Amino acid sequence: MRTGVIDVGSNTVRLMVADVEGGAPLPVHTAKVRLRLAEQLGKDRELPRTAVAALTEAVTSVREQSVRWGAPEPFAFATAVVRDAPNRSEVLQSVLHDTGVRLHVLPGEVEAELTFLGARRWMGWRAGPLGMLDIGGGSLEVAVGRGRLPDFAVSLPLEAGRLTREYLDGEDPPSKKALRALRRAIRHQLRDVAARVRWEGPRTTIAASRTFQQLARLCGAPPGRRGPFAPRELRRDDLGEAVQRLAALPSSGRAKLRGISAARAPQSLAGALVAHTVMELTGIAKVTICPWAVREGILLRLMEDGASWWPSAPDLELDEPARRRSELRLALPK
Repeated sequence: MRTGVIDVGSNTVRLMVADVEGGAPLPVHTAKVRLRLAEQLGKDRELPRTAVAALTEAVTSVREQSVRWGAPEPFAFATAVVRDAPNRSEVLQSVLHDTGVRLHVLPGEVEAELTFLGARRWMGWRAGPLGMLDIGGGSLEVAVGRGRLPDFAVSLPLEAGRLTREYLDGEDPPSKKALRALRRAIRHQLRDVAARVRWEGPRTTIAASRTFQQLARLCGAPPGRRGPFAPRELRRDDLGEAVQRLAALPSSGRAKLRGISAARAPQSLAGALVAHTVMELTGIAKVTICPWAVREGILLRLMEDGASWWPSAPDLELDEPARRRSELRLALPK
């Protein structure tokens, strides 16, 4: 059986088409359209009409590719950039009207649960009690647990792009004063979550995001061309040195560093500060870079439960105000 997922994130719209027989989602086609929706948000965090038009065009494009690759009804979902937009309902209605695709909005904690599910399946039971960190374009997800699903999962508004705009915009490279203010803000958000992670004491912690992948590469991890099975780790001490290197350079200089793409160079410093601070406060000395995350988590649920795993109530997407719904526990088996 072949199926697909469309992932509307803060920076890109991604498509993954995968064969889902045999217990593992094996990708056969991937595509992405870079939109940078988060950078187009107004002061009230609404998505403007131009951004919504670009979004519908991107969804149309990737859906057509999904159909060509044998997955005519991909599961489409959106994360923080749509979830937290005051005009969320209008955005979802526009996409549905113009493309015929219903975007499902993932609550932050459910996004964390599904990422944890993908990571657990990739790492296996020998990882023991598992911690998960995911710095996305719109939020930071943290989860810990001993089983298939986490015992604790949370989503925090610590996305690298917004932190860059709020604390580092206009200074390139930023001043020490701006960096201190940013680190204080990150610590404030993480204080209670870090205490819970320390209490849970994960034996293994994985990091599942492009931000962590680039930081690991900066610190010496194998390049992506080595494939998903090449072991990749990121140590807190090495990351601390990388933060100092990034802070001393303007964005143009960061883009020349190993692993840092030009597109992510402006927000790479804020992402590194979030990563280092969460590892420092939780006492995590190293993380293992995991290639499976939320898209693989959704594919696993589609494999195991079919399309019925997602609640059919349309008000989850269209009618309720944007807010997190930790009580849904959508990653739980039926």
